[in-house]
Amino acid sequence: MAGAGPPKDGWFSEQRISVEECLKAYTINNAYAAFEADSRGSLKKGKLADITVFDCTLIKILAEEILQTQVLMTIVDEKIVFEKD
Repeated sequence: MAGAGPPKDGWFSEQRISVEECLKAYTINNAYAAFEADSRGSLKKGKLADITVFDCTLIKILAEEILQTQVLMTIVDEKIVFEKD
């Protein structure tokens, strides 16, 4: 059946944001909204940092490839809580 499934560019393609905008929304912008931008939300000396390390740089690959990325490590409160074998 022609036209079945979602449109190629999504239902509301004019409302799409970039991968970089998405990452900022979950990091520095989220910290700013919580009035915590001085202590978290970006990687700077003296700030708290929960970090997920991927096998590639998310802003340098196609958005369609993100679901195929692998998490290599997750760090929470300065402790490695996950590390891929």
